Amino acid sequence: MTSLTLFTPSGVVAEAAPLKRAAKRLAGWGFDVTVDEAALARHQRFAGDDDQRLATLHRLAAERPSVALATRGGYGLTRLLDRIDWKKLVRSVEHGTRWVGYSDMTALQLGLLAHGKAPSWAGPLACSDFGGDTVDEVTPDCFVEAMTGQLEAVGFRTEEGFDGVEATGKLWGGNLCVLNSLLGTPHWPKVKNGILFLEDVNEHPYRIERNLLQLHQAGVLDKQKAILLGSFTDFKKSPLDRGYTLKTVVAHLRSLTRTPILTGLPFGHVPTKVCLPVGVKATLAVQGRDAFLGWATPHDHDHHDHDHHDHHGHDHDGHDHAHDHGHAPAKRTKRSR
Repeated sequence: MTSLTLFTPSGVVAEAAPLKRAAKRLAGWGFDVTVDEAALARHQRFAGDDDQRLATLHRLAAERPSVALATRGGYGLTRLLDRIDWKKLVRSVEHGTRWVGYSDMTALQLGLLAHGKAPSWAGPLACSDFGGDTVDEVTPDCFVEAMTGQLEAVGFRTEEGFDGVEATGKLWGGNLCVLNSLLGTPHWPKVKNGILFLEDVNEHPYRIERNLLQLHQAGVLDKQKAILLGSFTDFKKSPLDRGYTLKTVVAHLRSLTRTPILTGLPFGHVPTKVCLPVGVKATLAVQGRDAFLGWATPHDHDHHDHDHHDHHGHDHDGHDHAHDHGHAPAKRTKRSR
């Protein structure tokens, strides 16, 4: 049975009930579930003070469960980055621990990549994805397959104009604002010729554009083989926008970089999300509007160079989300929005 520990590295868990529901569901899916002793700790807006949360990370690194699944995101990991014993966390990965989450977990995952080239998994959070009254149809299956070594690819629908795009490189990314906050710090992974995926929540399109422009002006976007945009949700439109949207943001970025920017990746602060191995060599291939992203193994750190193509798409439209066991066309599933 796969051991799984639920831990809270960032924001406080406001209520215990979602955590209990998530633990029960995960046990029902075949995991040997442990709830970390400090998972419900409280200090201001955090799940315990900095010392408590740091101790949690080091405790899990020593215990080395097969899966270390964060209960929620929020904010808090950035406060710990300079104090984390990265060698301990990297050793846990080498012994098989999969650190899983998204949102604020991006800081930990990119730190693992920067300090030890250690892979992790961008995936669900226990409370928000598995602790509600109901769960998404796709997300749990994808998570179980990823954690048991069965998931080797995901598929999604992207826009027209990218047919024939192929790219191979290190898959990395996560929450845009969290990722951007690491730029220029020792915790920034310097990835060249990679496949960068991004998502965010509660950020107006102009703030998304500003973050993307910073990455572009820092030379990050041009150094990638491809950029995959997930969901950017829960922002409020302004009467001042006057036609300025996420579509226009993406169009503007495409006019600045020759790196293909694809939309439609089923990942972000949405119910339907796939699991993505961070820091692993992956291959992207687009046939028509069907994009396929496959990888060999989460412990394959190798890096491969292939020339990428310069394609520009036009519409930012609805997504058919899917996951897949191999490189064959993925099964269509429900839309995430």
